[in-house]
Amino acid sequence: MLITKLKNKEELSALFEKRPFVIKCFGCKEVYFPENEVEALLKENETKITGVVRLDYLCREEFSKLYMEKYGLKIKDSGSVIVFSCGVGVQVIAKLCPEKGVFAGCDTYYLDGFQGLSVQNVNCEQCGECYLNYTGGICPITACSKSLLNGQCGGAKNGKCEVSPEMDCGWELIYKRLKGLKIEETMKGSKVLLRNYKRVIDEKKKYDYSD
Repeated sequence: MLITKLKNKEELSALFEKRPFVIKCFGCKEVYFPENEVEALLKENETKITGVVRLDYLCREEFSKLYMEKYGLKIKDSGSVIVFSCGVGVQVIAKLCPEKGVFAGCDTYYLDGFQGLSVQNVNCEQCGECYLNYTGGICPITACSKSLLNGQCGGAKNGKCEVSPEMDCGWELIYKRLKGLKIEETMKGSKVLLRNYKRVIDEKKKYDYSD
């Protein structure tokens, strides 16, 4: 199981300044989704939003592709896309919208229990501190064999990972994505990404019913 929670207000406020088209996912019944909080946030920022759509199972790429085609004009006219879902849904939408910045509105936390199965090429480690907004919608933890958060290790050859030669280098994919969006200069910033495991541990304690 897993839980999605809204990102901090400061980060979300900055995302709404980009004239976003908003996508909400309500597919998985085993996912705790902050529906009321999302609705209140959208109402608060309704004048900045170009459109809102509620979909189920964004992780199903072929299904989501049809909807991205349906709302293609609205998405094209928007400044960005905000996705309220687990990390898998955000990554799928980012893949389907290569020319548009796609951002996560939620962080995803791991909870004990059945996790379900996914046939997609993307995954979410439920780390509680989603990095997708810094890496163009491609997760550095799951796309990189070493889960590096601050760039390529230097061992990749011809775009392939040195750990798993059949696997694309996650950080090369991230760079190409950012370059396609013409924001690759953001990788030269001084922001150092550190994974805060305490956030995941503290969140799990809130939903521990073992006693």
